[in-house]
Order: sequence, then C-alpha cells, then structure tokens
Amino acid sequence: TSPFAWLRTRFYYLLIRLYFDQEFSIEEFTRGAKQAFSVVSKLLSQRKLDLLDELVLAEVLQVLKEKISLLPDNHRDALAADIDAIMYTTEGDVRIYYDDDGTKFVSILMRFWYLNGANLPDEVPGETKVFQIVFGDESTKEKRHLLTANYEFQREFTEGAKPDWTITRIEHPRLLE
Repeated sequence: TSPFAWLRTRFYYLLIRLYFDQEFSIEEFTRGAKQAFSVVSKLLSQRKLDLLDELVLAEVLQVLKEKISLLPDNHRDALAADIDAIMYTTEGDVRIYYDDDGTKFVSILMRFWYLNGANLPDEVPGETKVFQIVFGDESTKEKRHLLTANYEFQREFTEGAKPDWTITRIEHPRLLE
C-alpha cells in the first residue's frame, strides 16, 4: 500500500480507539477477520448460506444465493479458504460514518490472498498459479492457485447496539461475478 493510505488507516484506527472502542486492536480485528473469512468462504463453497444469517448482511446473502446457484462446482470449490492457506491479509479501506439518525458505523475492508487446490482451468483470468507441490514421485503433482477475496466488515457503535461485526460485502474476483 502507499504510505498515504497506510497513514490514513492508522489515523482511523486511532479515531476508533479514541471515540468508539478503547480496546480496539487492528491485530485482534485481523485475526477475527481471517477466522470469519475462512468460515464464511467454506460455508459459501458448501452452499450452506442459511448458516450465515448472523454473520452476513441479509441483502448480501440474497445476492450470493443467486450467484452461487449458477457457479460450476470447480469455482464453488475455489471459494473455500482454510485459515492456514491464507498467505497475506491487508486492510483496504477504513471508514467511519454516521447516518441521518445519528447512528455511528465503522467499516473495514479486508483483502485476503489464499491458496486453493480447486481444479480451475489454466485460462481463468485474474488468478495466479503459484507453484506445484510434488508428493512422493515426480508423476504426482498437486496444482495450487493464489486467489483473492475482499470482505467488508461493519460494526455499529451507537449506544446499546450489539458489539458484533457484520460482513456487508463479499467479493471473490473471477469466481463470483
């Protein structure tokens, strides 16, 4: 990321700690976001969207139901990310905003890069073949793809609101389009 973006996000983290949640830690948030990403991506892959009601915004779930029903099996398999297969995570954007009623929100976009062994065709644009793992002899090779996903997490900080983060956007480029 650019130095300006890095400074901007650090400034927002400071504002979150000062005005919304004195216990907020980006390291702890990132650990939770990785875990949520892994769980949600696996449930999407398994078409178990009914188990995501408490984690994902209802409007997002409705769009996902339509998209996932049209996916070929290999693309659906590529959605799943084991937590140990997440290679890199970074925050993309942090926003603090208020609606017309004075409700306070914080939104953090997280970007994930993960390895997946789904049987994707070589011509899938936007993904990168990272390496092939050889188990045993040279004739047994397992292909891995480096895929990306963007998940946006939102939390309401109005007094009396539940202290839960909700996923308000899910993007798996080239897979869920």
